[in-house]
Amino acid sequence: MRSLVKLGKTQQRAAGKMMAGLLSLPAVTAAPARKTVRKAAARRAAAVPAAPGKWLLGHETVALPDAPPRRMSYWLYLPQTVPEEALRDGLPLVLMLHGCQQTATEFAQGTRMNLLAEKKGYAVLYPQQSTSVHAHRCWRWFDRATQAGGGDVQPVATVLAKVLRQYPIDRQRVYACGISAGAGMANIMALSYPDIIAAVGLHSGPVFGAGNGAIGALGVMQHGGGARSAEAIREVLMRRADFPTMPTILIHGAADSVVRSVNQGQLVQQSLLLNGLPADTAPRIRIEPAGRRGNRNGHVIRDYYLGRKLVVREAHIDALEHAWSGGDERLAFNAKAGPDASRMMLAFFAKHRR
Repeated sequence: MRSLVKLGKTQQRAAGKMMAGLLSLPAVTAAPARKTVRKAAARRAAAVPAAPGKWLLGHETVALPDAPPRRMSYWLYLPQTVPEEALRDGLPLVLMLHGCQQTATEFAQGTRMNLLAEKKGYAVLYPQQSTSVHAHRCWRWFDRATQAGGGDVQPVATVLAKVLRQYPIDRQRVYACGISAGAGMANIMALSYPDIIAAVGLHSGPVFGAGNGAIGALGVMQHGGGARSAEAIREVLMRRADFPTMPTILIHGAADSVVRSVNQGQLVQQSLLLNGLPADTAPRIRIEPAGRRGNRNGHVIRDYYLGRKLVVREAHIDALEHAWSGGDERLAFNAKAGPDASRMMLAFFAKHRR
């Protein structure tokens, strides 16, 4: 019990640092601390290749129109075992975007996505935000330029395009997901490149299109986007009248005090609007009880269909704080108790292709 309490306090401290860090700007005085973090992350990265596939590190320098060139690091997992379908059509790919106070390797280890990708025959791409852009590696989902498809979108899109060119990837099965700021970024990637992203998964993510600055972002995380939520999606649809459907799975904890679950409710409404469904569309509801041994939190799943096609899945999880459900609890922002968010993401993605 003491260990559980200690772990809970550790997670709370990490969340508090993340909230404060959102307002931080890169500073020269922070360099020694970043060096320590990189060394620690490198040691942890050695533990990531528990899966038998290839674990590749890459770098890409991206030219930006209104800013200095940016160098982005990324990791790519390629499974050792390739399904017969993938031998013919290429591997499905999941673009994984970490949250604030995380590295790409920590996200890979915490979610255990590589182990699952090995079993299911997926490639997984993990871009990493640079500390030169944000001292706490936050993707700037709240930045107006990023929301419009510039800013942080361009480096990620460049890395994704490079991987699609260099490796046998099935272009009809490219997906994006993330947690917290990474969920916000995954959502923006899907909205910016709907012909590439076949479905998107948002874990503990903020509503799209609000914030417009770090201080505004904190307000969104606590209170949602208000009337701006619907307006932001209408603007996306106005820019592109033939926007295709964007299947979306949304996972959120009822006890999340960092990005409160009001955001999930507003994201559901945004997803319904984006997919051409009325706001009062009735979902199919499934209630899953908690596991008897505490290994799984109770949760409610609401599925929304467009005809016979599942386009929006909302999973609201009891007792879950700001953490990846069913993850490796040794790392911050991961909760041991299920349901397993990684499995839920891949199961949903498997239903969709471009």
